Amino acid sequence: MEDQINFTGPLIPELEQILPEAFAARIRRPGIVNAMHHEGFNKAVKAIGREKLFVAGITTEICVTSPVLQMLEEGYEVQVSADASASFSQVGNDLALQRMHKAGAAIVTVPQIVSELALDWTSANGKKLVSIIEYS
Repeated sequence: MEDQINFTGPLIPELEQILPEAFAARIRRPGIVNAMHHEGFNKAVKAIGREKLFVAGITTEICVTSPVLQMLEEGYEVQVSADASASFSQVGNDLALQRMHKAGAAIVTVPQIVSELALDWTSANGKKLVSIIEYS
């Protein structure tokens, strides 16, 4: 049995509580920094058949930057949610976001993504999605 590096630690337990089926079906990447280098993850991205991707991760400069740069190279249109991941330092976070933006990624926020998906707050989908950005 190979030793597996678990640098970033486990996912937050709330994800399992909120989305148990999705949590169980998640793709595990033991020690691979660039998720796109993991065969299962790469195949899953390609299998959805989309040209536009929203990306967030645990750490901006590690979990997000490498796969985003590869996704851009492969021709995807990528939007990175700046407020859905963080870094070990503010400078690390800022430089990672700048690097991805310079490479062609759109740097956005969760409310921007949600409103883009909703299209119309009065629609059935919009009514479901508005609760994500209601901060009160």
